Amino acid sequence: MAEHHDTTPAELGAPMDYAEHEKTYNLFLTLSKWGFVSCIALVVAMAFGFFAGGFFSALVLFFVICGAAWFLL
Repeated sequence: MAEHHDTTPAELGAPMDYAEHEKTYNLFLTLSKWGFVSCIALVVAMAFGFFAGGFFSALVLFFVICGAAWFLL
């Protein structure tokens, strides 16, 4: 088994790099937000393309929704 040579109490844990934690959390939030927006835009564009007909119009709608989200968020 591995030996534990740390002299600090186990309750205190290792020193934390809070700046790196915040950067990782902000990246997670950004990717989650844009993943959600792109999924919603894709579903709306697919429904529009199915009912209105046409791949190009659905593609344009997808980019319009993503662009609108860029300005609103």
